[in-house]
Amino acid sequence: MRVEIHHRCDDFNTYRAARVKSLFNAEDGTRFDHTADLDIDDGNWKIGIVVGPSGSGKTSIGSRIWGPEHLYTPDGRWPDNAPIVDAIAPGGSFDAVTAALGQVGLGDVPSWLRPYRVLSNGERFRADLARIIAETPDRVVVDEFTSVVDRQIARVGAQAFAKAWRRTPGQAVLLSCHYDILDWLQPDWVYDTSTRTFTRGWVQRRPPVTVEIRQGGWELWPLFEPHHYLKAGPMPASSCYIGLIDGEPVVHLGVGTMAVNLGKHGTGIEARACRLVVMPEWQGAGVGMKFLNYVCELQRQGEGRLPGNRMTTVFHTSHPQLCAALRRDPKWRQVSASLYGGHKGKSAKAINAGPSGRGHGKGQPVRSGYGGHFRAVQGFRYVGPTKENTPR
Repeated sequence: MRVEIHHRCDDFNTYRAARVKSLFNAEDGTRFDHTADLDIDDGNWKIGIVVGPSGSGKTSIGSRIWGPEHLYTPDGRWPDNAPIVDAIAPGGSFDAVTAALGQVGLGDVPSWLRPYRVLSNGERFRADLARIIAETPDRVVVDEFTSVVDRQIARVGAQAFAKAWRRTPGQAVLLSCHYDILDWLQPDWVYDTSTRTFTRGWVQRRPPVTVEIRQGGWELWPLFEPHHYLKAGPMPASSCYIGLIDGEPVVHLGVGTMAVNLGKHGTGIEARACRLVVMPEWQGAGVGMKFLNYVCELQRQGEGRLPGNRMTTVFHTSHPQLCAALRRDPKWRQVSASLYGGHKGKSAKAINAGPSGRGHGKGQPVRSGYGGHFRAVQGFRYVGPTKENTPR
């Protein structure tokens, strides 16, 4: 495919224009010409990128590849009086929309309940990507890709979008002035407008990410709490694992222990994990699941919260994308699923009947227990690598 760009404008002869021509020997500012040879006619690709400095013809090239109607723009797509979870693919399924939001790293559930106009630039960027993923056009061109967000969000967002888009049947051309996303995006082809060179395939490896893991208390929870999908305080009788990248805390998990009934074998101890939070700038990079699996493997090996005690770990969540990820992972087994919370009356009865309950002469009995919500909570147990789920 050959794309030829020829832009023309009037030759102005005002005082300032004439002085600029004289000072800088710029005799003609009326012409812009660019010819791009793109070897993409075979259609055997999913993601291409046109990259180069501002003013080098990227938008013009993108609008000529399939026509301007395929150039994505947020204008007119986002209503002012509806949350983004309603605005994205309104005729589609709830699971598909929330999956798209999770796939591009917009896992902050409270942001799903806000209209597009009040989101931050980083959230808007990911919301636009989620909309493209959910609506799955056959062809789409995205201008100013990652231009309005900080570089960390840009790199992780590029990786998250590429991973999600490759699951769709469509083709996407991205237009960007930033070269730092190429290794994270891993495009099928690259056209550089500054050198006018076309490259099929991207052979550079994605930069490695090293996560340092520390165990401690709940002192960093206020940093992560605004990004947790529930209003929940610290987990009682537990400690925390924190993952840091370049010294910055990016992922959090609380781990406690509980007694379990082993039937004829008596009782045992099992770990209980909760409050898994990944900071927004790292959502979509796959850090959360790898971190969760690593911490749960520590418990299984007896190197966790109770050193020397080998424990399985149970984990409960109602986040639909996290549930789906846990079901896909062969190291996990689903052990429960409830469409709503437990009966408050039964909970209150159990509290009063306990050895420290108020039914033992310690004040007025409680009248309402825990539960009663309509949150679909699902439970999973980490079983670790086995002969059946370990690749050969």
